[in-house]
Amino acid sequence: PVSVGMSLDIASIDTISEINMDYTATIFLRQRWTDERLCFDGNKSLSLDGRLVEMLWVPDTFIVDSKKSFLHDITVENRLIRIYPNGTVLYALRITTTVACSMDLTKYPMDKQKCTLQLESCKT
Repeated sequence: PVSVGMSLDIASIDTISEINMDYTATIFLRQRWTDERLCFDGNKSLSLDGRLVEMLWVPDTFIVDSKKSFLHDITVENRLIRIYPNGTVLYALRITTTVACSMDLTKYPMDKQKCTLQLESCKT
């Protein structure tokens, strides 16, 4: 198994829809793991073009209850791949996602809602 570290920053919560029972948020997702096959001599990291991600193993992370999501691609795909000499890989991307959130509006306007943002990985 590969141990993957992860961090997530919420850049913005763009909309909350009581009618559709969902919310839309833009997030920055960063994942870090070590792949010994990528070790190299040197003391500086390499930043790679995001298009090279197709040539690397990356975690199969997905957003639970996502109705739709997209990666930002203006002017280029908003993905970063940085490889360190010890084979550590930093993979970062910017995602906008619309996530389902079951809301209980019976006490509106004195209600409180709790919407989650869960990430998971497919396990085989």
